[in-house]
Amino acid sequence: MSEPAGGLNAEQLGTYFALMEVSSLLQYAVDEHLRADGDLSWVQFQILARLANAPEGRLRMTDLADGVVYSRSGLTYQAGLLDKRGLISRSPSPDDERSTMVTVTDAGRDLVAHVLPGHVDRVRQLLFEPMTGTDLAALGEVLGRVRDHMRANPPRSAKPRAGRNRGE
Repeated sequence: MSEPAGGLNAEQLGTYFALMEVSSLLQYAVDEHLRADGDLSWVQFQILARLANAPEGRLRMTDLADGVVYSRSGLTYQAGLLDKRGLISRSPSPDDERSTMVTVTDAGRDLVAHVLPGHVDRVRQLLFEPMTGTDLAALGEVLGRVRDHMRANPPRSAKPRAGRNRGE
């Protein structure tokens, strides 16, 4: 597939627009459901779901930001909102005084359990229903490869912090 200088060919452009539209439509539908059923944004749901699936229900704030690909300042704000609702707690890391640990509370786990069935139904209906098993395997393989390629050069939110304030 040749690539015109300075742009995308018609097939690449069509694929790019289809991917972005599918992503936007799916995120809108999921966000709408999460707000209605749990008063949660998509990012807040990601935070709670990742914590609920983490060992002991907790992660370092930077690892959480890297996983949800969200700015550290934005994640701090969202964590503050979840903390005020009693869905998570934050504390200094026992291993590194510069790190903050985030832990899902029982109320946070309960809320994830409450919204998860509707979330799964929405994803199944919108994303997986129109696919065959072969489609699903192919899409999973392609998206996994693209994700790995993109993670090799992570966005700023997912890059490790430089050595500032570490005495380096």
